[in-house]
Amino acid sequence: MLQTPPRDDNGTIDCAVKLKLLSSRAVTVCLWCLPCPVSTTMNMLCRVGQIRRCAASLSQTISQLSAARQKHTLPDLTYDYGALEPHISAEIMQLHHSKHHATYVNNLNVTEEKYQEALAKGDVTTQVALQPALKFNGGGHINHTIFWTNLSPSGGGEPQGELMEAIKRDFGSFQKMKEKMSAATVAVQGSGWGWLGYDKESGRLRIAACANQDPLQGTTGLIPLLGIDVWEHAYYLQYKNVRPDYVKAIWNVINWENVTERLQIAKK
Repeated sequence: MLQTPPRDDNGTIDCAVKLKLLSSRAVTVCLWCLPCPVSTTMNMLCRVGQIRRCAASLSQTISQLSAARQKHTLPDLTYDYGALEPHISAEIMQLHHSKHHATYVNNLNVTEEKYQEALAKGDVTTQVALQPALKFNGGGHINHTIFWTNLSPSGGGEPQGELMEAIKRDFGSFQKMKEKMSAATVAVQGSGWGWLGYDKESGRLRIAACANQDPLQGTTGLIPLLGIDVWEHAYYLQYKNVRPDYVKAIWNVINWENVTERLQIAKK
C-alpha cells in the first residue's frame, strides 16, 4: 500500500522528498507537476523552446506570404499600338508600353521582394535604402497605368458635362486650361510629367508638373486625372527634340470620358 508523502504546514511536499520519490519507483509522478525549483526551471526552459519554435514558424509564415504576394503586372491596352497614329506612332507605343513600362513593373516587383525580406528581418537600413527604387519604379507603374487610359483613338475635342464646368470655373475656359497645362508640361526640365489633378481639400482642379516618375498624389496630394508623359521615350522617335509639337499633338487623342470618370471617383 502506498504511503502519503509527508507535507509541510502549508500542505506542500518537500523538495527533497519529491526528488526521493522521483528516484524510486514507488510513486509514478510527472516532474512538471511538482512546484519545486527544479520543475520551475525545466518549465521555463520548455517555454523558451516553445517561443523559439513559434518565432521560427512566424518567420516562415511571413516568408511564405511574401512569396505568395500578388505581383504587379503590365496592364493590357484597350487599343492597338498603331491606333493613335498619326499623333503617336505605333513604334513609340510598342516600345513605350512593352519595354519601358514593363521594366518599371519588373523592377517594382524585385524591389518589393527585397523590401519584404528586409521587413521580415527588421533590417531598417535596407528598407530605407530601397525607398528611392520603390518611388521610381512604383511611380513609373502608377503613372503609365493612368496614361494609357487617358488616351483613346476616338479621343480629342473638348470634355463635356461636369468636367467642362469644373475647367471653366477653375481656369476660365478649356482653351486657357489647355494652354496652361501645355506650358507647364513643356517646361519640365529633363524628364517628367505634366498633370491635371483634383485637390480634394479645396474641391478644385490644379495643374502640376512632376520630375522623373514621381507619382502626383504621393508627392503633391493631388488626385491624378490627366497625365502627359514627357520622357523622351514617349516622343523622341517621332518628334525628335521638339517637345512642344508632341504636347500639341497629344491633345488630339485625350480620352475625356476617362478623365471625367476619374474626376467623379475623386470627388466621392
